[in-house]
Amino acid sequence: MKTEELVSVLHLVFILNLVDEATGLRVKMPSLPIQAEDDAVHGKGTAGCSFGDRLYALRDTWHPDLGQPFGIMHCVVCYCEPQLNRRGKVNGKVNCRNIKHDCPELQCRVPVLLPGHCCRTCPQDNASSFRKKPEEMFDGFEYFPLEKEDNLQKSPNDRSYISSEDISMDDSRTDFVALLTGTSGRSPASKGVAKARLTLVRSNLIFAIHYERLSRPIRVSFRDRDGIVLFEHPVHKTSSPQSNLICGMWRNVHKPYIKFLKSDQLHVALMTQPQPDVSIQGKIVKHRALFAETFSSVLTSPNPECSGLGGIAMLTLSDVENNLHFIIMFEGLLRRSKKDHSIVPVRVQLLYRNQALREVRGNITTQDSDFAEVLTDLSNKEMFLLSRGQLEIALETEDRNPNRISGFITGKKTCDTIQSVLSGGNALTPTKTGAVGSAKFTLHDNGTLEFQVQVAGTASEVIGLTIETKPRRKNKRNILHDQTSDYRNGFAIGVSDRLNARDIHMLLQNELFINIATKEYEDGELRGQINSLLYSGLQARYHELPIPLAGQFVVPPIKTGSAGHAWVSLDEHCHLHYEIVVAGLSKAEDITINAHLHGFAEIGEMDDNSGEHKRLLKGFYGSEAQGILKDISTDLLRHLNRGTAFIQVSTKLNPKGEIRGPVLIQNQCESKGFVTPKEPDYEESLFQEIKPDPEELKKDPNSCFFEGQQRAHGSQWAPDYDRKCSICSCQKRTIICDPIICAPLNCSEIVHVDDKCCPVCKDKVETKDEKKTEVEHVEGCYFDGDKKWHPAGTTWHPFVPPFGYVKCAVCTCKGATGEVHCEKVQCPHLPCSQPVRKNVSDCCKECPVTEVAPFDHTDMMQADGPRPCKFGRHTYTNNNKWHPEVPPFGEMKCITCWCDEGSTKCQREKCPVLTCQNIVKQQHKCCPECEDLTSYYDEDGEKLKGRKKGKSSWNAKPSLD
Repeated sequence: MKTEELVSVLHLVFILNLVDEATGLRVKMPSLPIQAEDDAVHGKGTAGCSFGDRLYALRDTWHPDLGQPFGIMHCVVCYCEPQLNRRGKVNGKVNCRNIKHDCPELQCRVPVLLPGHCCRTCPQDNASSFRKKPEEMFDGFEYFPLEKEDNLQKSPNDRSYISSEDISMDDSRTDFVALLTGTSGRSPASKGVAKARLTLVRSNLIFAIHYERLSRPIRVSFRDRDGIVLFEHPVHKTSSPQSNLICGMWRNVHKPYIKFLKSDQLHVALMTQPQPDVSIQGKIVKHRALFAETFSSVLTSPNPECSGLGGIAMLTLSDVENNLHFIIMFEGLLRRSKKDHSIVPVRVQLLYRNQALREVRGNITTQDSDFAEVLTDLSNKEMFLLSRGQLEIALETEDRNPNRISGFITGKKTCDTIQSVLSGGNALTPTKTGAVGSAKFTLHDNGTLEFQVQVAGTASEVIGLTIETKPRRKNKRNILHDQTSDYRNGFAIGVSDRLNARDIHMLLQNELFINIATKEYEDGELRGQINSLLYSGLQARYHELPIPLAGQFVVPPIKTGSAGHAWVSLDEHCHLHYEIVVAGLSKAEDITINAHLHGFAEIGEMDDNSGEHKRLLKGFYGSEAQGILKDISTDLLRHLNRGTAFIQVSTKLNPKGEIRGPVLIQNQCESKGFVTPKEPDYEESLFQEIKPDPEELKKDPNSCFFEGQQRAHGSQWAPDYDRKCSICSCQKRTIICDPIICAPLNCSEIVHVDDKCCPVCKDKVETKDEKKTEVEHVEGCYFDGDKKWHPAGTTWHPFVPPFGYVKCAVCTCKGATGEVHCEKVQCPHLPCSQPVRKNVSDCCKECPVTEVAPFDHTDMMQADGPRPCKFGRHTYTNNNKWHPEVPPFGEMKCITCWCDEGSTKCQREKCPVLTCQNIVKQQHKCCPECEDLTSYYDEDGEKLKGRKKGKSSWNAKPSLD
C-alpha cells in the first residue's frame, strides 16, 4: 500500500474544517461521542471508530461521506483498524485509501462509469453490474461486509434500556455461560471463582456474574481471544440486588462481536484494581444445561492458598420424579496436556454438614472440562435441605494428586425480576371488571420467598389469594400455597418459608400462577403467570413497588380484561425512566388491534381530559415497553411531584385509554433539561500513565517527538511548560496542545486548589486523607475521549482528539450506573440579527458590542470596495470563480465556488432527472447520462455514434469522480 494513498481521519477533518470555515457551508463533521436525540446509542465502552456522524465497529469498512456538496467518495475505502495499547485495551483507528488505482484494466474501447461506482466497466457488462453494489477492494483488509443495523433509527425513548422489540416473548434469545478462575500469567494468581450467565437478546448482551473468594470487582471486561478489550462495564454497589452478584448489559453489540460470541471466541474478565491486571477470566460458551437450570453452585477449593482452581454446577429436577440432574464445569482440577488423554477417576458427593448423603463415581479424561450425572430418588429430607440451600456438592479427583472443589446449592442466581401482572383476561373464566393485580417476588438463598402483592378495582371483596400451578383439568385449580391471611386493604406483603425444592424449580421455570378470588368470582377474578422479567438496568425494580394500571382508573372507568404495572423513576437529569408490563391485551377479542402492536403508552396529567398535555411514550410489542423520556415540561414535573400525573395505555378498542395508573415521583426539578451537578472535577485519573518502550516508539512512524521525549500516537500528557493547565496529544506525528477549559460552577463561593487548574466549590474541598479513602472505594466512569476515570457526580467539557476541549458539550459521570452522560449546551435566544462568536473555542454566539473603529487613511481608497475571499491558501477577488482542490483527490471539477463580497460560496453542478433505462457516467463529466452512443466520448473527446434510448423510473444520483 502506497503511503500517499493513505488518508487519515485527521487529514479529512482538516479538509472539512477548511471548507467549512471558508464557505460557511454546513459540511458533515466527525461527531463527538455525544448522540443527537434521534441517533442510536453506541454501546457504552465499546471499541470502534467514529467517522462523520456514524460509529463503526472494529474491522468495519465504508465509503466516507463528506456531506454536501462533496457527497460520497466512492473511490475511497475507510477501514476501522484495531490497535492494542499497553493496557490491553483496543483503540479503533481509521485508515482510508484511494482504490482508484486498483481498478482492473478493461478490454473494451469505451468503458463507462456507472453511478455509485469507482471503477469503469464495459457497456456490455452494465446489464449485470447495474444492480450490483460497487466492488470493494481492500488489499489485505480482513473484511466484514457492512450490514444495516436494526437499531439505527430508534426513537430517543428507546435509548437507555432494551426496547420492547428486543425482549418480546416471540423473539429468540440465546443463553451462554462462563467459568471464571485465576489466570496463570498473573502473579500472584487470584483464588476467586465466578459464574457468568449471559443472555443475548437481539443485539443486547445481558449478564449476571456470581463470584466467590474475590473482593468487590470494579470492572467487567469483554475481550476477544487475543486479549483485545472490546467492552468494559464499571461495577457499582447499587446496581445489583445481592452483594456478590454483578448485573449489567452490553448494549448494541456490533455484529462482528456477536459472531465472536456465537463461535466461542469471546472471554469475560473481572478486575479488582484500577490497573489492567485481570483477576479472574473465562471463555464464554453455549451450554445445553442452561435451558433447564433451576439450581446452581460456585465451587471453590477448601485450600485457601490454592489459586486457579474452581468450578460451577448447573442443576435441575426431573419434571415428575425427584431426580437431581447436574453438570459440573471445572478448571485447574486436572493437569492438561495436548498429548495426554489418560483416564482420571472422579467422585461427586452430596453433603450436609460435611456428611455425605449421596455419592456417585465416574471417569473423565484429562481433556474433559465438565462432568454430568444424575442423583435419583432424592428423599423428602434431601429435597427439604435442597430448598433451604443447605446441601453442598463436591467434585474430587482420585488420582495421585487429588484435588477437590465444593460449594452450596441455591436457586440459580440472576438479575431478573420475578413478577406477575394479574388481569381478568387471564382468569380461568375470563372477566372484564377493569381490576388489576400486581405482584413482585424475591427468592432468597435459604428458600424463603418474599412477596408484595397489590390489588385494585375488583368488583367485590377479595376472599382468596393463592399461589397455584397450571390446572390439571379444565378450570380445576391446583393450589400450592394460600396467602389469604396476609391480605389487608388491597395489599399482601410477607415472606413464605413453605416452598419445597419442587416449588422453587417450578417458580424458576415460570410454571406458577397467582390467583385472586372475590365474592362475585369465587374461582378467580384476576390471575397472572409468575415469570422472570429480564434485567434492564432500571434500579426502580429493586427498591420500589410497580404502579398498578387498571381500567377502573381511566376517566371514565373502562370494563376491560386488561391490566398492567409500571416502574417509573426520575434521574438526576430529570429524565423519566419507565418500564411497563401489560397482560390480557392479546385475547381473541383484541385481535383487531394488531398481531404485534398491542397498544401505546402515554404520560399526562390526571385532570386533563382533552389529551393536550399527554406525552406519547412508545408502542407495545409483546407485553413490555421500556425507555427514557427527556425534555419533560415543568408542568408535568410538578404534577409528578404532586401525584396528579398518570401513565395510560390505549388500544384500538379504547383509543382514549384502556388502563391507567397514578404516578407520584417527588422531585426537585426546577426546569427541564440538563441539571449541572455542583462538583465539577474532571482532572483526576485513577489509571496510572503507562509509558511504552521508547525504542519501540521510535519504530512507529506515527509517533511524535516533543520536549525531548518520544510520544505514542493517540497518547495524551501534560506538557512540561504548563503541567497544570494544558494537555497535549499526538495525532500521527502531529503535536496538538490545548489549554484546559473549565466547566462553569454552580455555587456561591469558589476556591483555587494548588494542584488543580480549575477552581472548585469551597464546600466540596476535601482533604488528602479523604481523597485516598475515596480512591480505594471508587465509583466513577471511564471516558474514552480523554482516557480518564472521572469520579461519580463530576462534570467536565469533553476532550476529543484532535479537536481538543469541546465547550459545546458538558459530560457528567452517573455514579449509580457508571455511564457518561453528555448534553449539548443550550445557547440562549439572542435579540440581535447578526450574532457573532467572539472566540473560536466559544460554543454560543453573542450579540456584537458596537465599537467605533479608528479611521485608517491607508484604506480610504478601498473602504467602499468589495472585500476579497480567502479559501485555503489562496485569496480570490470579488466575483471570481474556481474549482476547489481537496487533497489527495485533486480539483473537484463538479463543484464551483465563487467570491461574493468577502463570503465564499460553493455549489455542486445540478444534474437533470433522467428517465432512460440505462444510465452511465462519463469520466470527464459531472452528471450521469443516458446510455446513448451520441453521449459517449473517446479519449480525444470526440463523440461516437448514437443508440436508441429506453425509459425507466429510476432517478440517478451523481457520484464523485
